[in-house]
Amino acid sequence: MLIVEDEPMISMMLEEYLLDAGCEVAATAQNLEKALALAETTDLDLAILDMSLGSKLSFSVADVLASRGIPFVFASGFGSNFLPEEHRGRTVLNKPFHYPDLVKSLKLVLGTRFPLDENV
Repeated sequence: MLIVEDEPMISMMLEEYLLDAGCEVAATAQNLEKALALAETTDLDLAILDMSLGSKLSFSVADVLASRGIPFVFASGFGSNFLPEEHRGRTVLNKPFHYPDLVKSLKLVLGTRFPLDENV
C-alpha cells in the first residue's frame, strides 16, 4: 500500500490504522514528485492519496495508478465534488476521519481482498 499525505501526523496515523487493519505499507510520500515516482515503479495493491499536497493536487498520481490498474482512495476535506471528471465515482475518505471510516473505504475499493472481518 502507498500512502500519499503531506501532513506527517496524518501520514503516521494512516500507517498505524493500516497496520491495525492487517495491511502492509510499502511506501509513503509527502510530496507530488516522490508520489509520482513511487506510483510509477512500486508494486502496489492500493494507494491512499491526499487530494491536496500543499499547493499541488494528486490527480496526476491518480492517473498513473489508474493506468496501471492499481485501485486508490482519495483522502480529502474537499469531498467528492472537487474530483475531476476522469475520477468521478472514485472513493473519497472525507477528512477528518477515524479508523472505521478508513476500513469502510478500503472495503469499498478492495472488496473481498480486504483482510478484516465484516464486523469492523
